[in-house]
Amino acid sequence: MKRPIQKSITVLWFTTAFLAIALVSSFAASKDKKDEKPDPIPASKLFGFVLKGAEQKPKAIGYYTRGCLAGGEALPVTGEAWQAMRLSRNRNWGHPKLIRFLENFARDVRDKDGWRGVLVGDLSQPRGGPMLSGHRSHQMGLDADIWLNQMPGRELSYKEREETSAVSMLDKTGLAVNKAVWTDNHVKVIKRAALFPEVQRVLVHPAIKKALCEAAGDDRDWLRKIRPWWGHHYHMHIRLKCTEASCKAQGGTPAGDGCGKPLDYWFKLLRNPPKPKKPSGPPKKRKVRDLNWMPAACRRVLKADNPPLLKATELSEGIELPVRKAVAGSVVAKEKSE
Repeated sequence: MKRPIQKSITVLWFTTAFLAIALVSSFAASKDKKDEKPDPIPASKLFGFVLKGAEQKPKAIGYYTRGCLAGGEALPVTGEAWQAMRLSRNRNWGHPKLIRFLENFARDVRDKDGWRGVLVGDLSQPRGGPMLSGHRSHQMGLDADIWLNQMPGRELSYKEREETSAVSMLDKTGLAVNKAVWTDNHVKVIKRAALFPEVQRVLVHPAIKKALCEAAGDDRDWLRKIRPWWGHHYHMHIRLKCTEASCKAQGGTPAGDGCGKPLDYWFKLLRNPPKPKKPSGPPKKRKVRDLNWMPAACRRVLKADNPPLLKATELSEGIELPVRKAVAGSVVAKEKSE
C-alpha cells in the first residue's frame, strides 16, 4: 500500500510545483507587460489624420522640416486662375500669407505670362506637421508645389485631379529640358514666382535651372532664388520666408546667379549619383519621431478644438487615402452646390 501512496504524493508534489511555477511566471509576465511602455505614436500619424485646421491665430511654428501650422487656411480647390490637385491627400492647407501669395501668383501668371492658370500640388496638412508619405518639408504652411504643366481651359473633375499626371520637363537623357514641352512661358512663370519679395527660394531640377540660366539674358538677379534640387522636374517648389518669431528662418541663398560652377557640380552628381552606404553591423532600430520630437507648441496645435483624430492609434496608415477621398469628395460637392 505504501508504493501507491508514495506515487500519489510524488505526483501531487510535482503538480503543485508546476502550478506554482506557472503562476509565478504568469505574474512576472503580466507585471513586465504592465511595466512596458507602449510604442510611441509617430507624429506623422497624428497630424496626418486631422481633417481641419486649428482655430487659432495664424502662426508658422518650428522649421520647414520640423514644425506645424496654427490657424491654417484651405486654398479653395478651384479658383479664378488655379485648380488644386490630388484632393484626397487633404494637403491644400497653408498659412494665410501662402494662400494670398498663391492667389496673386496665379492671377499674375494668367494676366502677364501667357498661361491660363496654375495647377497646385501639395501645400501642407490642416495643421502642418510631418506627413504619412512624401515630403520632409511642407510642415508649417509656407511651402507649395506648382505643377509645370499649365491649368487646362476647363474645370477638372475630382477623378481627373486624382489621376492626371504632372508632365516632366526633361528629355530622355535626364540632363536637359525637353524642347517639345519646355517653352518660353515656363521661364516667365518660374521667374514670376522668384520676383515676389516674400518668396525665399524656388526649387527646380538642375536641368531646369540650366535652361533658366541660358534664357535669362542680362536680367539675372532673380536667378539667385532658383535653387537646383533632386526630383523637381515636373513641379517647382515655392518656399515663403519665415517672418514670425515662432518659426526659424532658412539660411539665405548664396551670392551670384547660381549658374556656371555651382551648376556644374550638380551635373556631376546627376551623371554619377552617390551610391547608398552599405550598412555595417546589425540594422539599427529607427527612432520614432513622436510629439516629443516636435516643438512644444505643436502639441497645443494638435489638440486645439478637440479634433476627431479617428483613433489614430488604432488605425493603419493604409486608411489615409479612403478617408481623404471621402473628405475631398464632399468638399467638391459642397463648392459646386454653393
